[in-house]
This record gives sequence, C-alpha cells and structure tokens, in this order.
Amino acid sequence: MIEKSPLGQFWPSLSEPFRHLGTRLAEFVSPASEASSDDAAYHIKLELPGVEEDDIHVTVDDGVMTIRGEKKVTREDKGETWYFSERQYGSFSRSFRLPADAHADKVSAALKDGVLEVSVPRKAIEAPTEKRIPISRG
Repeated sequence: MIEKSPLGQFWPSLSEPFRHLGTRLAEFVSPASEASSDDAAYHIKLELPGVEEDDIHVTVDDGVMTIRGEKKVTREDKGETWYFSERQYGSFSRSFRLPADAHADKVSAALKDGVLEVSVPRKAIEAPTEKRIPISRG
C-alpha cells in the first residue's frame, strides 16, 4: 500500500481556488447580455458602459454573430491635496449562434446609454407545400 505524503494531501487544497480561474476571468471580462425574441425578430442586449461606438464590431459569419470590442476608460480627479487616476482597458468578445430562421444579412445594431441593442429579423416561414411525385411504370 502506498502512503500519501503530507505534501500530496496539501497540494490539491492549495490549487483548488485556481482551478476555475480561467472561466471566472472570462465571465468577468465578458459583458452581461440578455436575449429575447418575438414573432418578428431576435433581440440581444449587451451592457457596454464606457465603450465607444467606434470600438464595437458586430459580424456574422456562417450562422454565428460575434460582437467584439474594446473598453478604454480613463478617470482623473484632482483636489488641493489629493490626486486620483484610474484606467480600465480590455477587449471582449461574445458569440451567438443564430437560429435557422434568422435573417443574417439584415442584422441591425444601436448603442444608447451604454447598452448595445442588436436586432436580427426572422425570415418569413413558408407554409409547407406538398408536391406529388409521379410514379412511372417500369
């Protein structure tokens, strides 16, 4: 029987807080989003406070809509006896697989009050038609 060393018992508990660090970091950097739909379109809203319109790129490729951007925020405050400076920089990317009835070439987007609203119209659903196939005698 192999005995576990005290170090072997200690190491897993030391590494545990870092196990999901990548996932937590991605969630922190990714903007919050909300998706909904109605009969006419799919709607996606992303919270992008402090992100300029020119720093946001919305693309559609092979049924996947991707929203990329970069946040560049600088804040500076001065007083008689104090000075405060803060800078936030970071890139983000969110991708959404579009449903089969999405009209990918008619996507529209608008930025207002730090919220990006993307609208993806739905294609008209064609009523199924029955086509009779003739049978030949052979």
